[in-house]
Amino acid sequence: MLSVRTRLSSVISKRTFATAASEAKKPVDQKFKVVVVGGGPGGLSVSSTISNLLGKNQVAVIEPANHHYYQPLWTYVGGGLKNFSESVKPMGDVMPTNAEWIQDKVTEFDPENNTVKLADGQTVGYDYLVVAAGIQVNWDGVKGLKEALGKDGVTSNYDADSVQKTYKFIQEFKGGNALFTFPNTPLKCPGAPTKITFLAEEAFRLNGVRDKTNVIYNTSAGKIFGVDHYGRVLQQLANERNINVNFQHELVEINADNHQATFRNNANQELKSFEYDFIHVAPPQGAPKFIKESRLADAAGFVDVNKDTLRHNKYKNVFALGDCSNLPTSKTAAAITGESGVLKKNLIADIQGKKIEQAVYDGYTSCPLIVGRDQLILAEFSGYTGKPLETFPVDQRKISKVSQYLNKEVIPSIYWNFLLKGTWTGPSTVRSIFDPVRPKRDE
Repeated sequence: MLSVRTRLSSVISKRTFATAASEAKKPVDQKFKVVVVGGGPGGLSVSSTISNLLGKNQVAVIEPANHHYYQPLWTYVGGGLKNFSESVKPMGDVMPTNAEWIQDKVTEFDPENNTVKLADGQTVGYDYLVVAAGIQVNWDGVKGLKEALGKDGVTSNYDADSVQKTYKFIQEFKGGNALFTFPNTPLKCPGAPTKITFLAEEAFRLNGVRDKTNVIYNTSAGKIFGVDHYGRVLQQLANERNINVNFQHELVEINADNHQATFRNNANQELKSFEYDFIHVAPPQGAPKFIKESRLADAAGFVDVNKDTLRHNKYKNVFALGDCSNLPTSKTAAAITGESGVLKKNLIADIQGKKIEQAVYDGYTSCPLIVGRDQLILAEFSGYTGKPLETFPVDQRKISKVSQYLNKEVIPSIYWNFLLKGTWTGPSTVRSIFDPVRPKRDE
C-alpha cells in the first residue's frame, strides 16, 4: 500500500509534467492546413495550387512585402532594355485569392510544435510548412558599399532602387575603368553579374567610348561560369570583346571618396586596389537570419531538405524550395519551376493520405546568358550533374536572337500568368516532345 507521501509525490509529479507540457505547446492564434513562408515565385506557385485544391481558410502565405518583383527582368532594366515598372506588381494582385495573406515577418520556427512566430508576437500553427523565403542580400558584407550604392557610378542590379540607376550611369560613362564583381557566396541568378558586363561593354561601343575604356570582370570564382559546357563559349566571347577577367578576386571594400575598390585574391590572400569610374557590384548573399538561427537549417544556414523530394531531412511535414533551400543547384527562377512541381506532387500526396512513389527533382535550372541587346545563350542544365538539360533540338550554346526574344518577351508572361498561378512547372514536357528529333552530341 502506497504511503501518503508517495501518493502526494506522484500527484505533484503528474501536475508538474502537465504544466511543463502545457507551457511547451503554447496555444496558437491562427491555424492552417498549410503555411507557406514567402511570397516570391516559389511560395506563390505552391500556395496557388494548394489553396485551389483545399479552398478558403486552409492555406496561409506569410509575406511582409507590399510589392512582388520579377527580378530576372532587372538585368534588362539595368541594360536599358526594359522599364522597371514591368518588373513589379502590388503583392495583393499576385496573392492567390483562396489563400490567407498574413502580411508580417516570421521571426521563429518551432517545428517540434508545428508553429511559426511572427514579428507582432502571434503564433501560427500548421499541419504542413513550406519555406520559400528567398535569400538575404548582405550589403554590409562589403565595407563602404551600402553608403556608396546608387551614387557616383556605384550600382547594383540586385537592388530595386539601384537597378533604376544602372543604365543612367552606363550612359554617363565617358571612359576609364568599368568594374564588375561576383561575390564569394551563394547568390540568386549567378549569371547576372556577367550579363550586365556584356551589356555594358556593348553600350560603351555604341556610345563611342569603348576605345578608352577598360572593362574588368573580377570574380571570386575560378572560372567565368560554373558549367563548362557554356562557360567555354562565354570565356571565348569575353576574350574576343577584350573583357579582362580576373579570377579569385573578391570585393571587400569600396572607398567612394577615392573611387577605389579593394579586392582580396583568395588564392594568396593578397589585397589589390582598382580605380573605378563605374562599378557594378553583385553583393554577398546568404541564408535569411531567421532561418539560419532555426532548427530547420543546415550548417550553412539554408533549409536542410532532401535534394530529390524537397522534404526536410528531419521534419517530414516541412518542405522548402528556391533560394532559401540547400538544394545543390543554381538559385534561379527557372529552378523554382521544376522544384515547385516536385514539391507540390509530394505535398498533395501527403495531404490526401496517398502512398505514392515520391516525385524526384533532377536539378533543372536555366541561366539565359545575355551577351548583347539581341544576343543570348540559352543555358539549361542540371545543377546536380552539370550536364545540359536543353529544351530545344538545337545547340543552345550558339548566340540566338530568338532565344533573346523568348527570354525578354515571352518568359515574363509565363512567369506572371502561369508560374505564380501554379500552372507552370518548367519545360520538361516541351523537352520530351523534342527528344525524338534532338541531335546527339558529345559533351
